[in-house]
Amino acid sequence: MPTVLVPLGASLHTHLGRCSGISFIDSTALAVCRNPRIHQHQVSAGRAARGKTSVGWCYGFKLHLVVHDQGKLLAFCLTPGNVEDRRPVPQLVIGLVGKLFGDQGSLSQPLAEQLLMTHGLHLITKLRKQMRTRLLAWSDTLLLRKRAIIETITDQLKHIYQIEHSRHRSPINFLVNLVAGLIAYCHQPKKPSLGLQLLTLPEA
Repeated sequence: MPTVLVPLGASLHTHLGRCSGISFIDSTALAVCRNPRIHQHQVSAGRAARGKTSVGWCYGFKLHLVVHDQGKLLAFCLTPGNVEDRRPVPQLVIGLVGKLFGDQGSLSQPLAEQLLMTHGLHLITKLRKQMRTRLLAWSDTLLLRKRAIIETITDQLKHIYQIEHSRHRSPINFLVNLVAGLIAYCHQPKKPSLGLQLLTLPEA
């Protein structure tokens, strides 16, 4: 299995989609063992970390994904489970244009200003309860409500392509299983999509 990791990684990069101007970003936890076995787990020792998710604590990694409105993967990266969602964003969005929709974990005014200045990319997220409201274009509000598309994709990756399980015997096996699952999703003929159609005005 170690000999196929590099070819699989190269193949995955050739199957990434192209930016459409509407992108969604999110992260999902990849637990490498069950919580009662954290202190006994040695396969990912020194690499994995304990992090808190919306459903509780887990020990493992975080998979950060960027997809567009047609459900194709645009970028991805893997970090320890204790890395906050905002840290890998500047590297993930290289080459993207238009608007990027994220959850509250990506909420940061300095990050939004950095992305706008360096990439011309507009970061749009929901506000926390204690924050002042802001005005959004009606199209941005509707697209922000459609951010569940990336949650559907992560659910398919976990339950159909089995990128998360606790039976790995080496870090290389974990990476091979993860990359193979992402490639399998890229070959999925029908992906979650918003069904948006951009109208092209005839030239005068």
